[in-house]
Amino acid sequence: MLRDITLGQYYQTDSVIHRLDPRVKLVATIVFIISLFVVDNWIGYCIAAVFLACMVKISKVPFRFMVKGMKSIVFLLVLAVVFNLFLTPGEAVATVWKLTITKEGIRIAVMMAVRLVFLIIGSSLMTLTTTPNNLTDGMEKLMAPLKIFKAPVHEVAMMMSIALRFIPILLEETDKIMKAQIARGADFESGSLIKRAKGMAPLLVPLFISAFRRANDLAMAMEARCYRGGEHRTKMKPLVYHARDRVGYVTVFGYLAACIFLGRIWNF
Repeated sequence: MLRDITLGQYYQTDSVIHRLDPRVKLVATIVFIISLFVVDNWIGYCIAAVFLACMVKISKVPFRFMVKGMKSIVFLLVLAVVFNLFLTPGEAVATVWKLTITKEGIRIAVMMAVRLVFLIIGSSLMTLTTTPNNLTDGMEKLMAPLKIFKAPVHEVAMMMSIALRFIPILLEETDKIMKAQIARGADFESGSLIKRAKGMAPLLVPLFISAFRRANDLAMAMEARCYRGGEHRTKMKPLVYHARDRVGYVTVFGYLAACIFLGRIWNF
């Protein structure tokens, strides 16, 4: 299950999405996330679904590979749906024990589930089609105006990029530790949810030790190569906008305008 998490991984292939400037993909991801919280009707979600499906198709990343990442949020998804289903006041539809399911609760629960699914797939699409180096450069360029306020833009972008890159590495390490402990008789599958949660506790110590060791090795490797961030640092491949990047901006902001405009017409 841990190997099914796709966030932070890079899927290497040749597509228009892969060749886009990382700044375009970062802005597109932010705009897509904003659109999911702006729209509150089915026409808006249908537009988001069509837009996301087209982007996945153009990216040439197998849809099954992206769907694998959904397994990691099933618990969060079920929790959000249950809470919205039973705790939203409104017109009663059914009663389960002392809890009441409302018409408004069903609507909000379904929309919340769709929103979470789209959010995970959209975010994964950005990391799957962007290398960590390009992601760092894109973040640094987008946050460049913050340098006026003496913000450590390069360092922040580097930390965010390293954090994303470490997600699949730490998940792979956790999987190895779990298999090693299962071979020694540990049981992570049977028992109640609380028992299984307690059974995961022995994983924390070796995982933290491994994480700190990897962080120390990375820091030493960067120092050994005389790495220095910040001002006056040159780029091997400077980011330059091309025609396809401008088309990308127009497409994503056109999508946002369509969501807002058609959503308001539908509500009217």
